[in-house]
Amino acid sequence: MKTERDPREVRLRERIEAIRARSAKSTPWRSSVQYLSRLVNDTGHVPVKVRLSREDLSFLAGARDEVIMLADLAVRLIELHRPQDSGGITSDPDTPIRRCRACMWRWPCPTFRAIDESVAR
Repeated sequence: MKTERDPREVRLRERIEAIRARSAKSTPWRSSVQYLSRLVNDTGHVPVKVRLSREDLSFLAGARDEVIMLADLAVRLIELHRPQDSGGITSDPDTPIRRCRACMWRWPCPTFRAIDESVAR
């Protein structure tokens, strides 16, 4: 018996995978930033002539909005998955057992750990 996926899950997964694919195909600029930062002129701009691929343009077209969207998502998940005192009896009153407010897993919950690990990279 195959369970059907929620259409919202499918839509979200497709959107996130599209962002990931566009990002992976674009050219990384990390190594160029140090050089380019020395070229900032009096108006605060860097006069650069560069060749961009279709993948680079596709990525740059939506990068700002997608980063904001993903950051908003992370903040909302962090707000949902916060620790709370589990309220049970503990052998160490100075460090009570805590659980996640949203999923009730022991703190830190898998959702919080996944976000923390992704951001720490």
